[in-house]
Amino acid sequence: MKKRLIRHASELVTCAGKGPKRGREMAEIHSIPDGAVLLAGDTIEAVGPTKELESSVRLEECEIIEAAGKTVLPGFVDSHTHFIFGGYRADEFSWRLKGDSYMSIMERGGGINASVTATRAASLEELVARGRERLDTMLEFGVTTVEGKSGYGLDCETELRQLRAMKQLNAEHPLDIVPTFLGPHSVLPEYKGREREFLDKQLTEVLPLVKAEGLAEFADIFCEKNVFSVEDSEYYLNKAKEMGFALKIHADEMVQLGGSELAARVGAVSADHLLQASDEGIRQMAKSGVISTLLPATAFCLKEEFARGRKMIDEGCAVAIASDLNPGSCFTNSIPLLIALGCIYMHLSIEEVITALTINGAAAVGRADTVGSLEPGKKADVIFLKYPSIHFLPYHTGINLVETVIKNGKTVYQK
Repeated sequence: MKKRLIRHASELVTCAGKGPKRGREMAEIHSIPDGAVLLAGDTIEAVGPTKELESSVRLEECEIIEAAGKTVLPGFVDSHTHFIFGGYRADEFSWRLKGDSYMSIMERGGGINASVTATRAASLEELVARGRERLDTMLEFGVTTVEGKSGYGLDCETELRQLRAMKQLNAEHPLDIVPTFLGPHSVLPEYKGREREFLDKQLTEVLPLVKAEGLAEFADIFCEKNVFSVEDSEYYLNKAKEMGFALKIHADEMVQLGGSELAARVGAVSADHLLQASDEGIRQMAKSGVISTLLPATAFCLKEEFARGRKMIDEGCAVAIASDLNPGSCFTNSIPLLIALGCIYMHLSIEEVITALTINGAAAVGRADTVGSLEPGKKADVIFLKYPSIHFLPYHTGINLVETVIKNGKTVYQK
């Protein structure tokens, strides 16, 4: 197989680093003018100035890919999604536009529980077909690795079916899918007031099957007022950790409960949402190395204040940004929207947003050693933008600039 040489990129952004970038490091994206990347099969062999790489290979033995006038970046990592689900909740969105709160909709039977019936009714084939369509759209936005959560079954059968759909898609689709078990996404009405009993059911009846089939790498829980308390969440996460799962937590989204502090206490890989994270929680996430995963499109759709991403970076946190694609609070996976919100409303520089969508997103799903940057030995996941500079990303507001996506060394999308 011929090596592939991408050359003469106007701006080549490497985001070099095997681990997450923290605090001020997030602005260090390691840009190379007139840059080049040499791909050998599904792996990056070399990165550097075009002149340097051209002198190190026999050009006649390479497939040449011209990138003049283009920006070349690592593939984006969407580190928090719920992309496998049945049904939609467009009516709820209209209710919110009229002033109803997310929590009030949940309390009257809407919200997460409203997606449970439709997802339970969907076959494996239906979930796979809908999931494939969503993955195709992600690919067009330059996403090459995505995290997917279960959580719309709340029972054993449907939770397993969601995860099996992801496993099948991971084998069939170019995107890499990182699966997360989110059985404690909500509380079934019959378990209201008996949340610990519901969690024990997940721990003893569902998670062992998930583990036996290798269906999930992470265990997650929705730690929120009227859902799962800090105490119950800590109990569940510690038990899941004992079973060998890495940990994630939906933390401090609507109410400041101490979810970010809990994430630091239990050694979670990431704490997600964080709209209401306290100053102390931010300090503890920075100290413990928890990835602070921010979901600005959700805050935007819910008309909530954005998470304090600027403060988190200034305090030394490693911040990731993800879409939170889901059927209720955020039915979008638009990377251009995330970039605009991150830069314009969360006060991050474009360099910091790129880091949040690449190497830090990779760290949030335990993949920073293989994806998230353009470095020798890493997966050949590369995207081309239409324009010659990263500064066009927030400037050409909300517009998808991705022209080409290379995944594992193969061109899988070209506009």
